[in-house]
Amino acid sequence: MARGKRSTRKLLLAALALPLLGYLGLCGLMYAQQRDLMYYPQATRLDAIHTDFELRRPDATLRGWRLQPGQEDALIYFGGNAEAVEGMRTRLTRWFPDRSIYLVAYRGYGASDGSPSEAALFADALAIFDHAKGRHPEGEITVVGRSLGSGVASYVAAKRPVSKLVLVTPFDSLAAVAAGHYPWLPVDWLLQDRYDSVRHLADFRGPVLVIRAGNDRVVPPARTDALIAALPTPPVVVAVEDASHDTVLSDPAPGEAIVRFLAR
Repeated sequence: MARGKRSTRKLLLAALALPLLGYLGLCGLMYAQQRDLMYYPQATRLDAIHTDFELRRPDATLRGWRLQPGQEDALIYFGGNAEAVEGMRTRLTRWFPDRSIYLVAYRGYGASDGSPSEAALFADALAIFDHAKGRHPEGEITVVGRSLGSGVASYVAAKRPVSKLVLVTPFDSLAAVAAGHYPWLPVDWLLQDRYDSVRHLADFRGPVLVIRAGNDRVVPPARTDALIAALPTPPVVVAVEDASHDTVLSDPAPGEAIVRFLAR
């Protein structure tokens, strides 16, 4: 009888242990492959011959486009995840004919070399800003970041003299966004690349414009609202309630707001 009870107990323990081991294995797999799941450069890749600008880094060459060179002021655009930034060329030159515009693909995206990570994208972004500042020493440098690029732009604003900051569908932190999408995972323990914009902008006092998409399923509006509430200086906020994450700039209101904001 005792032996039977021990066997039953072992079977119960095994039955409980197997799901736990499976869950831990899944967590380990997510941790190991998180950057493959986080970054989506595949659809953005193109040959370097199609670009007209490159910036050499110690371990990679970044490539993209410099539009309207020779202007006194400049604008740097950091795109969203899976965004082919050349798609913004016509829109940005129409909005800002009097500014030089820098569209540089993240490493691993477009025609840029290397593999993306938070540390690498941050370091590259500072190098892009420094290059632009060297080319426009007397002008103002505006930084625009969209989605993932809002996290990059926020970091640059914390480290460099950004004149104006425009954040399109931004978030408070990527960890908070991921936790909402994967509530069954211990995201806070697993995530390496966190893009903590609240922390980076804690001391930023410059002008900020936030474009908020009311029907955003990628960056939920609550995450944008959390960033807005945390900024030390209240930003200008333009809310496009019917817009999704991908369509927000198709509405004329954000473009008009950005033009007005930069003209102030």
